Amino acid sequence: MELIRKKPLRGTVILLIATIAWGFSYVMQSKAMDYLEPLTYNGIRILVGGIALIPVVFLFRKLDPAYRKMDPESTQKMNRITFCGGIVCGICLCGAASLQQYGISMSSAGKSGFITALYIVMVPIFGILFRRRVTWVAALGVLLAAIGFYFLSVKERFEIETGDFLLLAGAFLFSFQILFIDHFLEKGAEPVMMCCVEFLTAGIILIPVMFLTEHPVWQNIWDAKETILYAGLVSGAFGYCLQMIGQRDLEPTAASLLMSLESVFAALFGWLVLNEHLSLKELLGCALVFAAVILAQIPVREKGMHS
Repeated sequence: MELIRKKPLRGTVILLIATIAWGFSYVMQSKAMDYLEPLTYNGIRILVGGIALIPVVFLFRKLDPAYRKMDPESTQKMNRITFCGGIVCGICLCGAASLQQYGISMSSAGKSGFITALYIVMVPIFGILFRRRVTWVAALGVLLAAIGFYFLSVKERFEIETGDFLLLAGAFLFSFQILFIDHFLEKGAEPVMMCCVEFLTAGIILIPVMFLTEHPVWQNIWDAKETILYAGLVSGAFGYCLQMIGQRDLEPTAASLLMSLESVFAALFGWLVLNEHLSLKELLGCALVFAAVILAQIPVREKGMHS
């Protein structure tokens, strides 16, 4: 079997484009709150992303030679694992995205991006539940992130704003979503189809909930169409596909480091587009959180440990 040669430069450029798209999505999500309530916005944009991924699933299957060589029994098994994984991850996404959107409505785009980025630090810690080892580097990353979160969110009276708490809870669920994705991919799930099922599951749950708990107005939905289409198509469906393509040409650690830059672009676009400002204390918190995110990705070799 011929080995596929990795092309780090191409993978870096592709993943960089994806992280820019994800970073700018915080600005679009923040602007969407001028028109829509959180669940209404999330339900529509996630469902749009899921629908947009349907033709992508068929395209990937048509172009993937490995899929064409699979026998019917193997295909059926893969589809079963993929659907199961997509539903589980979709439930996590539903809760995580909802908490994040409520948090963004009460906080700034830049601050939201950095707090959400804590999921990259949480993943190795919660990975214990999936029997994954935690290195001393990951533990140090958690400590740095906790200090950074204090500087970023805690005010003079030692109070954490409600929006910060919701964003942190959303990051908690995002970390489990990532672990479930990794779990089902190891079992043989197809990534693009699982993402499509994940988006459709979250959207199908959120649509009826938005009608029960909020008051969607069709004119407001139409007025927010740019933010909906951007979050659903560009940072959602398109961004995910770029992530998959880019990761083919990069080692996992390098890819994770690049994707963590999403929080940096969120702060940058919040400053450029929304004229948001962070105090020196909050900037220090951002720096510590970002350092923790990077530190958590550093591989550590330990004697006697095998992958």
